[in-house]
Amino acid sequence: MRLLLMRHGQTHANVSGELDTAHPGLDLTDLGRAQAAAAARALADERIDAIYVSSRVRTHQTARPAADDRDLSPVQLDGLEEIQAGDFEMRSDHDAVAGYIGSVATWLEGDLTHRMPGGETGEEFLARYDRAVREILAAGHDAALVVSHGAALRTWISTRMEPHPDAPPPTQPLHNTALVVLEGDFDSGWRMVSWQGHPVGGELLEDPTAEDPTGDLDPDGDGEIG
Repeated sequence: MRLLLMRHGQTHANVSGELDTAHPGLDLTDLGRAQAAAAARALADERIDAIYVSSRVRTHQTARPAADDRDLSPVQLDGLEEIQAGDFEMRSDHDAVAGYIGSVATWLEGDLTHRMPGGETGEEFLARYDRAVREILAAGHDAALVVSHGAALRTWISTRMEPHPDAPPPTQPLHNTALVVLEGDFDSGWRMVSWQGHPVGGELLEDPTAEDPTGDLDPDGDGEIG
């Protein structure tokens, strides 16, 4: 199966640097809506049999232009949500951002039993994301677009994808409407087809001044997570 994994467009929380992971989440900004429309145009020649979104409103808003172009109704799947911020929810202070990123880093370094303070463990996150992807596979599509979240996509892809020489390190930002394309399944493995870390509609469709902690696991730019 071909999985097109896209991060949602820019939200007001991305701009303010708030860790917005709870339901329903903040709306897209005007730039985020422009990113969604541009992404739909960029994907016009891609085969997409179905579109899946999380329960957060930003994924629905991002998917809408592509869904309208194809006369598809996005399917909401619980499990595709962002990694729960727990005690850090809607905070933007240094300690909260460092705590969130540090927990994700611990998972990526192999300790999936670590629990996000007030949230989930790495094992719990991967289990619910795997369930959602298995449900997509069971639907029998050849190709599906999944609109999800920055830290969740980075963690699931880095954990499940087979090593690839062109794959960026986990510290590389995954900007709004970035797109990673994988092929395969859980039995044969997930192989990277392409990885575009910038908006699929063009690099001009991003805000370099946004704080956006869930899109950048290396906010200090030193090549290290956390």
